[in-house]
Amino acid sequence: MNINKNHIKEALQLPVFSFIQKATDELMLDSYVIGGFVRDTFLNRQRGTDIDVVTVGSGIELAKKVAELLPGKNQIQIFKTYGTAMIKFGDVQLEFVGARKESYSSDSRNPVVENGTLEEDQNRRDFTINALALSLNKHTFGNLLDPFNGIEDLSNGVLRTPLDPDITYSDDPLRMLRAIRFATQLGFTIKKESFESIIKNSVRVAILSKERIVEELHKIMAHSKPSTGLILLDDANLLHRILPEITALKGIEEVEGQSHKDNFYHTFEVVDNICAYTENLWLRWAALLHDIGKAPTKKFDSKVGWTFHAHEFVGAKMVYKLFKRLRMPLNEKMKYVQKLVFMSSRPIVIAEDHVTDAAVRRLVFDAGDLLYDLLTLCKADITTKNPKRFARYHNNFEVVKAKIEEVEARDHVRNFQPPVSGEEIMRIFTLKPCRKVGQIKEAIKEAILDGSIPNEYEAAYNFMITKAKSMGLTEK
Repeated sequence: MNINKNHIKEALQLPVFSFIQKATDELMLDSYVIGGFVRDTFLNRQRGTDIDVVTVGSGIELAKKVAELLPGKNQIQIFKTYGTAMIKFGDVQLEFVGARKESYSSDSRNPVVENGTLEEDQNRRDFTINALALSLNKHTFGNLLDPFNGIEDLSNGVLRTPLDPDITYSDDPLRMLRAIRFATQLGFTIKKESFESIIKNSVRVAILSKERIVEELHKIMAHSKPSTGLILLDDANLLHRILPEITALKGIEEVEGQSHKDNFYHTFEVVDNICAYTENLWLRWAALLHDIGKAPTKKFDSKVGWTFHAHEFVGAKMVYKLFKRLRMPLNEKMKYVQKLVFMSSRPIVIAEDHVTDAAVRRLVFDAGDLLYDLLTLCKADITTKNPKRFARYHNNFEVVKAKIEEVEARDHVRNFQPPVSGEEIMRIFTLKPCRKVGQIKEAIKEAILDGSIPNEYEAAYNFMITKAKSMGLTEK
């Protein structure tokens, strides 16, 4: 890993640091910028807008002084319980905290906090690469404090805990997930002793809030190759504790000489594939969950081999349960993932058979605004290693896309609105709101989707008259 210390001088030229330095010296404190800002500066990565400042003394008092010195009106948020304060300055968010030492109980990741030295504060950091600190005092401005040789770990691309990893991970098991997330994001290796400690302490993940777990999962899923982190989670004995629906897909069974693919690794291929097409987090989640219904529906039939009948339907129901268990949003985001899982095989089925206009119309109608996300998911789902089969599937897929564009341009069914409204049906046949009105509307819709009539008013009106007569209704 290429480490460039020259980036430090450039990074500390941000105007906000001169105000922190002035406030620090006026209060006669020792203050440091620490954590991700320093790490990413050395790695020459795009730095985030969050800057953590630790001071040997009161972080709140330092924040108040900085807020006084900064130009303009800058709101300060004070969290007395935690001894921290935040200031938003332009697009930068500053967090101030006093140096502290921590002690933990076995049933909580919330520590008992006491004032401490900078070294004690660095001891409590999750990894050596996040314990790097740069002085913000006038006479030592920019000096690096690196008690755990984090610079060498940065150079070697290694994740290592400052203290005994058993203590670090047992005290705060969120650090296990952060280790895997950082390994994924940075392309680093978790030191052997540290990884073994994660496996040993994996059961401790049970005390974490679901929200914090999901936050780390989101960051792994946002990477260009999420499978790196997902496989690490599995190797670390964590994935089955968090996403048992995924680990249930593991393995290949063989009966009477017939086997099925390993849907566990296939799923990871699909997730990686879709990342080449989209940064939509929820579409990536749909890719991760698209086959979860295969584990509970897997059966062997001596005549047809392995089957997964209705796995899309079962999987869609499992999406709701998974989101609820992990306290993920049970709103339109969940419904979006659920619908994509439910429809995940539809375009593939159409591609395998003769593509009829009626089949395409129904696909377009049912998918609605999710149509092209669904097609992206299905394209990512092509993971065969057979070059001829791969080419054939992609060719069929392009045929389906072209047919969709042709049918949609002609029939306009993606955001379907009946050519004849329910109000018009009630007026023509002197009806009040009732089941018959709905039956007529449904019959018109089905006729359009089947291709019996075009999606036009006159054709729909004539069909309505004929259908109403068959139901014993007459015009007024």
